[in-house]
Amino acid sequence: MKNLIAQLVKFGLVGGIAFAIDWGIFNLLIFGFHTNATLSATISFLISLVFNYVASMKFVFTRREDMAKWMEMIIFFISSAIGLLINDLIIWFATSVLLPDNAMATSHGTYGLYANAAKLVATVIVSVWNFVIRKWLLDAPAEGKQARPLARKIGQWSLDHTPRGWQR
Repeated sequence: MKNLIAQLVKFGLVGGIAFAIDWGIFNLLIFGFHTNATLSATISFLISLVFNYVASMKFVFTRREDMAKWMEMIIFFISSAIGLLINDLIIWFATSVLLPDNAMATSHGTYGLYANAAKLVATVIVSVWNFVIRKWLLDAPAEGKQARPLARKIGQWSLDHTPRGWQR
């Protein structure tokens, strides 16, 4: 339990920095360039994702030796794509369904408020999704324990199917 709490703290720190990157770019695009909130959210999410991947795999999760690096990256980016979809759906709903069609042009402050509130809700939901899926599939099991069955099968398959010359 102690290790899980430490891992959650590290996840929170890395996530906080990624959130600052994401939130800053998101607001710069909305308020500085008057970009659509869903497009802004997609761009800012993808930029912060690069930092998040590097920092998460270096500081938060222990690399699994029973999984090829290419599979680790695929799982990370597929789970992130699902997170992006959740993120964009929440922001789209808040700014396109809850507000009138012309809100971006006629009431930019209200539009930005709804976009930021939705971004905050989306960030919480996507953060929980990211931690659970990465902990389940990407994090190495504690010493002396086996990986969860699905994670073990995926890891073994990835090692068996790593092309020669590729880094395992």
